Amino acid sequence: MGRIWHVTAVTLLLLVTLSAGSAAERREWIALTDCRYVAAKDNDGDSFLVRCDAKEFIVRLYFVDAPETNLRYPERTREQSEYFGVTLDETMKAGAKARETVQTMLREPFVVETRWANAPSRGSDTRHYALVEVGGKRLVEVLVSKGLARLKGVFPNLSTGEKATAYAEKLGRLEREARQKRLGVWASSAAKITETP
Repeated sequence: MGRIWHVTAVTLLLLVTLSAGSAAERREWIALTDCRYVAAKDNDGDSFLVRCDAKEFIVRLYFVDAPETNLRYPERTREQSEYFGVTLDETMKAGAKARETVQTMLREPFVVETRWANAPSRGSDTRHYALVEVGGKRLVEVLVSKGLARLKGVFPNLSTGEKATAYAEKLGRLEREARQKRLGVWASSAAKITETP
């Protein structure tokens, strides 16, 4: 009897998990216009506070991972350092440059596309996955092409209908080009240029 209950409980848990995941994929995209960047101490290249109308929330960019700016989570910074083939100090300098690039680009109003999906966070603040467009450019593309972020994270199908795999391939090409041109964090990378991410 105990074994049947255990199997039933595990089956129900799997069904709830799968339906929650598919429900998140079915969420509709919402475009929020005239959004503003809000300075905050925890802002970085891929996660930052924004205000859209009267609502303030933290955006966590889909598709990318920007270098950390500090050693608050040393294992994460170390993993990034190894991926990029640079020292911890160079990783954090690239993280600071990514943060500055985001601040500069988002001085003018921008569009946030979100499905209000929660992004995991080690802090207490809720973050929502989103894409940001400013001046007709997607922020994730700019960060990757400047060597200030890598392809990593959650990959949804886009609001335009473009499949996640196709968009990830595009970002992968931009990352390889940035590495070959030695841009951003790749400028001091010891990683072989012929490798693919």
